[in-house]
Amino acid sequence: MFITPAYAQAAGAGDTNSMLMSLLPFALIFVIMYFLILRPQQKKVKDHADLVKNIRRGDTVVTSGGLVGKVTKVVDDDQIEFEIADGVRVRQMRSMVSGVRAKGEPAKESKDSAKETAKDDAASK
Repeated sequence: MFITPAYAQAAGAGDTNSMLMSLLPFALIFVIMYFLILRPQQKKVKDHADLVKNIRRGDTVVTSGGLVGKVTKVVDDDQIEFEIADGVRVRQMRSMVSGVRAKGEPAKESKDSAKETAKDDAASK
């Protein structure tokens, strides 16, 4: 007597505007994720592949393990051989090289050594 029967209502026509608005945050999150995470990572991978591909004999390389040495031989597409000390040669996978310093690239100078070099140059003139 106190309970009234519930009747099913006819389903209304799907409102496309509300469906679009409910999917908009997901699309926005994907776009933001693409530009902040995926795109920079793809660029980094491409730069590393170019770096590894262009290793030549005489380059100074830094491996991901922290070894620094001079390339003595490019074995094949996958391996290089480099010298870490006089007479000590190591074979390394190219993909494990994290950085390459070109043959003529000087080491970074500290501010103190740069000042001393400038003083020496001025004194020699």
